[in-house]
Amino acid sequence: MARFEFEKLVHDAIAKLPRRIRDAMDNVAFVVEEEPRPKKAKGIGIRINEALLGLYEGIPRIKRGSGYFGVLPDKITIFQNPIEKLSGGDEKKLKRLVAEVVKHEIGHHLGLDEAELRSIERKRKQK
Repeated sequence: MARFEFEKLVHDAIAKLPRRIRDAMDNVAFVVEEEPRPKKAKGIGIRINEALLGLYEGIPRIKRGSGYFGVLPDKITIFQNPIEKLSGGDEKKLKRLVAEVVKHEIGHHLGLDEAELRSIERKRKQK
């Protein structure tokens, strides 16, 4: 899939979020990269046989204090190739995966840790 088409999927996933979530996001930029850099993946504990689908880098909203100003935006990176591979060429699965990764990384931006996000994701899948 062309980069601009994948970027549109990311944009659409953000646009479909509830307004309260979109309104809660602040000073955050989304980027799409083909693959995570091996050094970055290794640095956050991703093993060779694991796939990194997205990455949040920044100061979570709940940890920002009164001195938070004049800083570069937080960065949410969505990795195109691993998501496409995981979707197996299924367009519906691709859209669903992009939406799940976007929600997960926004959760980090809002201050949720990995365990909290995994718990929310499990509950969502049980419904």
